[in-house]
Amino acid sequence: MRITFAILILFGILVGCRSNKNTIHPTQQNIVEAVYASGIVKSNNQYQAFATVTGLIDTIYVTEGQRVKKGQPILHIKNTAPRLSTENAAIAAENASVAANAARLNEAKINIATTKAQLDNATTLLQRQRNLWAQQIGTKNDLDARELAYTNALHAWQAAQLQYDDLKKQIDFGAQQAKKNLAIAGTNAGDFIVRSDVDGMVYQLNKKKGELVSPQSAVALVGEAGVFLLELQVDEHDIARIQNGMQVLYTMDSYKDKVFEAKVVKIYPSMDAQTRTFKVDAILVQSPPVLYPNLTLEANIVIRQHNNVITIPANYLLPGDSVLLANGKKQKVVVGIRDYQKVEIVSGISAQDELME
Repeated sequence: MRITFAILILFGILVGCRSNKNTIHPTQQNIVEAVYASGIVKSNNQYQAFATVTGLIDTIYVTEGQRVKKGQPILHIKNTAPRLSTENAAIAAENASVAANAARLNEAKINIATTKAQLDNATTLLQRQRNLWAQQIGTKNDLDARELAYTNALHAWQAAQLQYDDLKKQIDFGAQQAKKNLAIAGTNAGDFIVRSDVDGMVYQLNKKKGELVSPQSAVALVGEAGVFLLELQVDEHDIARIQNGMQVLYTMDSYKDKVFEAKVVKIYPSMDAQTRTFKVDAILVQSPPVLYPNLTLEANIVIRQHNNVITIPANYLLPGDSVLLANGKKQKVVVGIRDYQKVEIVSGISAQDELME
């Protein structure tokens, strides 16, 4: 009797353990295989504006939320020294111009005309002296003197021409150099103005009037107004599965329990060595009513989707792609796609089979 009672207790324990096992039937439904990605919202052509010089801000031309045109000034940095350099360059350019040196050129021209007149006179006198000498009138010394005077006048005229040409070259070169120096000074002065690179909106100003700026710190956040995209971070293990045109389903803390749609448009080929992720851009197919740059989001990039297929919870699939039937037998199955919660079963069981975990 004691043995029978023990057997009955053991049978009761086994039945109790068996009854505690969860059993389910496979479900026929849709399943999506996706890659998880985190990310942020960015305005199109969003960028951080930097100053190219170090100095104090003396003027801010815009406010946060203001629309701007490409090339429109955002802020101005105090530039006393460059402004004076520009003014000096302008003065130098004015003094070096051809118009400012017209008197010197006129003087050189007058010198050419004077030496030419002296040459013409020396030529006439020499010709007369040669005619007299042919008539045996005058002396050889008179003829030699006239020839020497002619030679000196010719050389003087030629020297005057060379002096004029050299002076004109010097003035032209000086004028061009002064213009370039003025242009350089003007460019340097332009470095003290931070301008918008796009038609868009100033989303953020990082500095105030009187604060120090340098090329190492961003002064503003600028991007296109009302045109947004998603900047996603995809793990290196998943990036090879991502392709342009894939559907993106994303959620945001700003819009609880709502799912929006986007589409992959760009995959950046360089991996971030610190986070071991790749950057992926997606354009919005369905957009929330209001968006702002740098809002955070979570997304699933859809790799594949099968509709109306047999699925089971992922924890019911045993190693080696098999399942445990309710009768305790293992059944081999062919697995299709899977998500984070369930697995597609291509063959091996049907919706009528009862499974045990």
